[in-house]
This record gives sequence, structure tokens and C-alpha cells, in this order.
Amino acid sequence: MRSRRSSILLLTAGWVLLCPLVSADEIRFEPAVFVRPDIIEDPEPERFSVCHSHGCAEVVTTGLGSRQWQEIARLLTPPAKDAKSERIRIARAIARFEQFVGVLTNTAHDAPENGWVTQGYSMDCIDESTNTTTYLRLLAGADLLLWHRVEAPASRGWFIYGWPHSSAVIRDLSTDQLWAVDSWFFENGKLPVIVPLAEWRRGWRPQDGKISFDSQRQTTCRRA
Repeated sequence: MRSRRSSILLLTAGWVLLCPLVSADEIRFEPAVFVRPDIIEDPEPERFSVCHSHGCAEVVTTGLGSRQWQEIARLLTPPAKDAKSERIRIARAIARFEQFVGVLTNTAHDAPENGWVTQGYSMDCIDESTNTTTYLRLLAGADLLLWHRVEAPASRGWFIYGWPHSSAVIRDLSTDQLWAVDSWFFENGKLPVIVPLAEWRRGWRPQDGKISFDSQRQTTCRRA
């Protein structure tokens, strides 16, 4: 494993065939301390953690079948031609993860934001950001992300820009820009929003249900 300094130098060194210079042994995701020590930090498709019940109050271990995983992997195969295209594919992959995992963990009826559910378990933004980070790590671990690196989850708010809120984060390796991957705003299985992290930190919310992938309960995340 190369040092963080050498990783930064590699990312800024140049481009070959318009693709970022990230080799198989490069750091694929930012080490992160999850909210619970029993969350699997280096997941595999057949074994990974899923949080639910707000604030990761409950953590279960589950896994995808080979056909389910192959379906998700195909969404990023062959590789995207640029970072913008890859973000669109990432959103589709996260939505498909949620659809499969919802059935496995009884979270299929999770409502938008912190909405009330009448069946199964619900999720707040801590659950959502943790799970989305896990799904992104699964993609990165399978070398399916060519243009992005998975970072630690980010937070905003604490009453400066609204209620506290959290999101998964990816880094565009072609520009070094950070992007929020936020699956909390909509019901389970819908496309997450992917917006510049700096804009997200200022309190960004979907407007009128229109989502642009390249738009320039009070534990956390309540009407963020």
C-alpha cells in the first residue's frame, strides 16, 4: 500500500488515454471510522453490513447472490468514458443495491427522509450514509470505479445550514472534486442525488423532484 503522499502525486501526475492513473494496488477508498465497531469496513458482495432503525441502532450482516451482484456490476461494465457518466452509473448501482438489500433486511418500505413506515424498518441519514458508503466500497473493491475514489462520509448542519445531516462521499479523480452521494431524500430503491459536496454542505435539497447529477427524527438529518 502506497503512502497518502505518493497517492496524491500519482493522481496529479497525468493521464493516459483520458483515464485516471490508478493502478490495482492504489488506495481505493478512504479509511473511515463508522459509527459502530461491528460494521464491516472491507465488505465483500457475499458479506457486508447494513444499518437501520436510525443512527445504526441495528446492524445486520447480509450478502448478495451471484446473479444480484453480477447485475449491479454490469451497470459499471464496460467502464464509463468520463467521470460524469460514471456518477450516473453509480447512482443506478446504489438504487439497485437498495432494492436487493431492502428485501433481504426488511427495509424495502423505507420512506423518504425520516418518514413514517408501516412495514419493516426505517432508516435515517446515518443509516443511509453508512450503507451507501458500504455499497460504494463494494464497487471500489471490485475495481468497478475508474473515475472515483470512495471517501469517508461527510456531515453538515448542526443548525448553521439546517438540521444535522450526513452523506456518503466520492472524489472525482480527474478534478479532485468531492461529491455527496445522498440516498436519504427519497424512498428505498430510488436514485440517490449526487451533487458537489461544497454545495451539499450549504444545505442543498432536491427542488420540485428534479435531480441534476451535476448540479453546481432529530438524531441527525431532519429536513436537512
